[in-house]
Amino acid sequence: MARTPSGTISSVATGFGAAVPATAITNAPEAVVTATAHGFANGDIVEMTSGWARLQKRAFRIKAVSSNNFTLEQADTSNANLFPPGAGVGSARKVSTWVQLSATMNHSSSGGEARRVTYKFIESDVEFNINDGFSAVDRTFDMDADAITTPGYQALRTLTDVQTDTIMRKVAKSGATSLLPCTINLNEEEIEQDGQIVMVRVSVSGNARSTRYAA
Repeated sequence: MARTPSGTISSVATGFGAAVPATAITNAPEAVVTATAHGFANGDIVEMTSGWARLQKRAFRIKAVSSNNFTLEQADTSNANLFPPGAGVGSARKVSTWVQLSATMNHSSSGGEARRVTYKFIESDVEFNINDGFSAVDRTFDMDADAITTPGYQALRTLTDVQTDTIMRKVAKSGATSLLPCTINLNEEEIEQDGQIVMVRVSVSGNARSTRYAA
């Protein structure tokens, strides 16, 4: 069903657990990761590092767990050409703390499109296109400048100062969720416009493709 962005809750990760070594990752429609005594639970959000470039720095929700294994929801690693068997080992770290961002507006995004290479053979009068991966994702949004004392503003300021990797999470009223590994830049220069509230602007630089869940 169609939805509007009204009521969407945005949050950033400000704390992660220790990285847990992943000793094996299966080739499957939803990858199963072997990590001894991982301690994760269903619904946890983890950031992956992996020898598989298409899994590197991606964020996923955990769908199922056992004592030494967990399943990454919607992490399709079944194509052995893209995910060579045995080469995906790395680690996973759980988001331990989320901080909600309050008083935000004017959210926009760009990037994520297929990058194209255009070429033409000399004997041909027709150009060809092939896809070559995806462009980096960028997001921007504005925040009430007077939200400066809120936990969300303080979290954005800290993440800007340290420039460490984080994850931005958006949850719609319907429960639809998106996860974007990223870095944050809070520009504290006030934006003033007659008839509008005073705002500051936040830029979000994606480090990998976003992951979306219906609910």
